[in-house]
Amino acid sequence: MNTHWKSIPGSIVAPRGFLTSGVFCDIKRLGTGKGSNRGKKRDLALLVSEVPATVAGMFTTNQVCAAPVKICAERVKRGKAQAIVVNSGNANACTGRQGLADAKAMTAFAAKLLRMAPEAVLVGSTGRIGVNMPMDNVRSGIEAAMQILGSDAQCADEAAEAIMTSDTKSKQVAVEFKLGGKPVRIGGICKGAGMIQPGMSATGARPAAAPQGLHATMLCFITTDAAIEAKALQACLQEAVAHSFNRITIDGDMSTNDTVLVLANGLAGNAKLGARSAELKSFHAALNHVCLELAKMIVRDGEGVHRVVTVRVNGAKTIQDAEAAARAGADRALG
Repeated sequence: MNTHWKSIPGSIVAPRGFLTSGVFCDIKRLGTGKGSNRGKKRDLALLVSEVPATVAGMFTTNQVCAAPVKICAERVKRGKAQAIVVNSGNANACTGRQGLADAKAMTAFAAKLLRMAPEAVLVGSTGRIGVNMPMDNVRSGIEAAMQILGSDAQCADEAAEAIMTSDTKSKQVAVEFKLGGKPVRIGGICKGAGMIQPGMSATGARPAAAPQGLHATMLCFITTDAAIEAKALQACLQEAVAHSFNRITIDGDMSTNDTVLVLANGLAGNAKLGARSAELKSFHAALNHVCLELAKMIVRDGEGVHRVVTVRVNGAKTIQDAEAAARAGADRALG
């Protein structure tokens, strides 16, 4: 298995054929959270693939989940997407039918400007819970973001800033490696500092209620120019999340909005990866690395965090027993 990858700049626009931008459109109230109390901070990001892409996703299993999660969980089943619109400052959670209508309107408005089907656009939100989206601001933000889409590292920096809430720093990573002699890239951005105990699944199935927080969530957006089948991408993402985001905790609170999305547009030109492809392990290893690095960045930037602790369990009979033992200690505020 090839585990030789190199770090490169550009995060989500490092892979070929991706454009992004981040703008301020006053969704985020000034003075709300560490990321917005020193003037205007970007609060809407747009991510676009130049061609239709294979998509995979993982979503919060919280019994109370936000409108964007519901929209994405359904659309990811199609296996294809081309754009993601994300806002910070408002989670669009606990907003009922209006929230669902607003989330769909965000994707429809972006799709119209991008000249693609609404179902090809996914949506993410983070911020205050129980407040309706300021849709005039959102539409203005999407229009502005469209005008400055780009593929340089600064565009990625601005998009990474636009999804932040209580984060004190942006979180980005990208790597390059080879599949069949073709250079392939994977890049990602994420946000999260509080309300962090992700428990995501491919469908967002919600078996039980979980504790609720107020202002934060975990969002991650990953791009790759690898050619890969949807089922293989979903399987790789599911395992990568299980060994990264789903194993971190800061305050033991699971968000209503936790989401990880991956777009794979195939522009690297490698032979398409399937479940039985010999080189799938190399792609999987690189994706694992990207997810784990981003997950570590979240923990290091955790609200009130002064120490980062790695818990290792030996001697457990099953992985489930090991995780239960680790969380018994990691989730304790005192200990």
